[in-house]
Amino acid sequence: MLIALSALSQDASETLPRFTVGRVFTDWGIDAVPFVVTVWAVGLYLLGVSVMHRRGDRWPVGRTLSFVGLGMGAFAFATMSGLGRYDTTLLSVHMVQHMLLSMVVPLALALGAPVTLALRTLPPRPRRWLLAVIHSRVAKVLAFAPLAFVLYVASPWALYFSSWYDASLASAYVHEMMHVHLVLVGTLFFWPLMGVDPVPGRVSHPFRVLLTLMTLPFHAFLGVTIMGQTTIIGGEHYRELREGPMGSWLPPVLDDQHLAGGILWASGDLIGVLFFAVLFTQWVRSSMKEAAREDRRLDLAERRSSRTP
Repeated sequence: MLIALSALSQDASETLPRFTVGRVFTDWGIDAVPFVVTVWAVGLYLLGVSVMHRRGDRWPVGRTLSFVGLGMGAFAFATMSGLGRYDTTLLSVHMVQHMLLSMVVPLALALGAPVTLALRTLPPRPRRWLLAVIHSRVAKVLAFAPLAFVLYVASPWALYFSSWYDASLASAYVHEMMHVHLVLVGTLFFWPLMGVDPVPGRVSHPFRVLLTLMTLPFHAFLGVTIMGQTTIIGGEHYRELREGPMGSWLPPVLDDQHLAGGILWASGDLIGVLFFAVLFTQWVRSSMKEAAREDRRLDLAERRSSRTP
């Protein structure tokens, strides 16, 4: 396994060996920003779980596995594995990274309920600060479901059909901010829809399912559009790579771009269906709990009426 310190973004002049699926899992680099974010997020979450356990409270193991294992694990994998090493070399590799950061990571982090954990373990003053942020006007605007939906579906179009993507290939800072943007926009969209944490913007289960279904055609249309493009996305950067030593193994630019569009199309639908299944399960459980509460209410009312002379 190759473990090495790497720059925040892959430099165009660096020569990488031929890309294989195996290199995704064996060719790792420790990027400073993703590494620090991962360590702090995982450490603080596990500290909160430890506080819960020490005082005898229960915290679901599934939430911990979702946040630490799937959420932050996918974040580290997307940014520091072979995906991070080759994300500026092949658009198809970047697209896998894009889907992990924009869909898998936000969904898993939301299911981990970190806000609930923080509210149950923070000291009084920090807890009041967190509540003030949650109930602030800015948070309510950003979590407004229609706005979050528009931001979520429009961001990929803005990324690939503007100068933004070219800038991310030329600047390490812009490249890292693109990663942050993908996670944040995904978080704004997914977090209120999951309904686990007490965040603003929560809507009814039917509306959550509707919003989820509405994202599927947008991903599919964007993927098909990229597949049909004859204009090269990031063309100057990718042509320059093919003029260097890596040109001996890099595929034609358009072929790689068509593959990237197919990845976006297929993975978007697959993850969207997974998210739909999670929402539907939550909806069924919520309905069952509501039915149980109604049954208890009716039983109590019946007992009270039977005692009345």
